[in-house]
Amino acid sequence: MDKRLVFISSTEIVRVPADAVVYVAADGNYSAINMADGGSFVLTLQLGQIERRLTEMLDADDNRFIRIGKSLIVNRDFIAFINPPRQKMILSDCRTFRHEVSASREALKALKELLEKEAQK
Repeated sequence: MDKRLVFISSTEIVRVPADAVVYVAADGNYSAINMADGGSFVLTLQLGQIERRLTEMLDADDNRFIRIGKSLIVNRDFIAFINPPRQKMILSDCRTFRHEVSASREALKALKELLEKEAQK
């Protein structure tokens, strides 16, 4: 079984498999964890707090989650399409779900360049 992520705030606890988290989006002092099954969990945690928890919970060599700009953390396993000029990214397993998200041109350009470098290895 895959690693479970656990997020605890003053009022709630969320336990989800890491491989089922597609992306986390910031909304002010809240963060929405968006799942592969289409569900989501809204937490009273800021995105920076989520990012720190991910670092603490996952092994040092597990780099599946990557922060994109100020308001998004994505599971790189689900990145299917990036178009920086249109500020568009599609996260999908190419079978059962498809999430379209927006991010800044600069953030998507940097992500595209990173993925291109990794593909050349």
